[in-house]
Amino acid sequence: MIAPSLLAADFTRLSEEVRAAEAAGADWLHLDIMDGHFVPNISFGPAIVRALRPLTRMPFDVHLMIAPADPYLAAFAEAGADLISLHPEAGPHLHRSLQTIRALGRKAGVVLNPATPVESVAHVLDLVDLVLVMAVNPGFGGQSFLESQLAKIATLRGLIDATGRPIHLQVDGGVTLATAPRCLAAGADVLVAGTAVFGAPDRAAAVAGLRGGRA
Repeated sequence: MIAPSLLAADFTRLSEEVRAAEAAGADWLHLDIMDGHFVPNISFGPAIVRALRPLTRMPFDVHLMIAPADPYLAAFAEAGADLISLHPEAGPHLHRSLQTIRALGRKAGVVLNPATPVESVAHVLDLVDLVLVMAVNPGFGGQSFLESQLAKIATLRGLIDATGRPIHLQVDGGVTLATAPRCLAAGADVLVAGTAVFGAPDRAAAVAGLRGGRA
């Protein structure tokens, strides 16, 4: 599945950009929430998520790059997030945070930064619906793909398959028509693409290309 990152959209035309992504065949909309503290950038908060929610039927895949994350989980759930992902480093009790997201009636995800080990998620796989591998250091779009993360994706694929649970394995950062096939071959089933979709002259072709893994 393809989840275009709104971070790469034209912020002066957000409503049009969301509708265009859906028309292009995107499966989810990926919303990067940055606080200028956990990552060196600031994006937007629950108010924007709430404003965009009526515009599309695409599930909202909300990636929290904020710390602490726990005080804001309810706000993003109420704003319309379908899936809320957070980093193990964003609070002292990852297990409790994931329980909170599920208690709010939302799907839960864990995000691994390039230097975050696979072991960080090994003991909470019973609570997650998604594991997101960051193939760049989070905070800015348009960065180059880190080849070292392909081995992590493959390792996670094995751990996920061993659970027998329907857990998505997502990759974000530097995903292009050139890197998408390698992510898919390593075991990913959801690709987050910002510039590769919103920066493409033909967005439908870009989505189709990423989904098919064609370079």
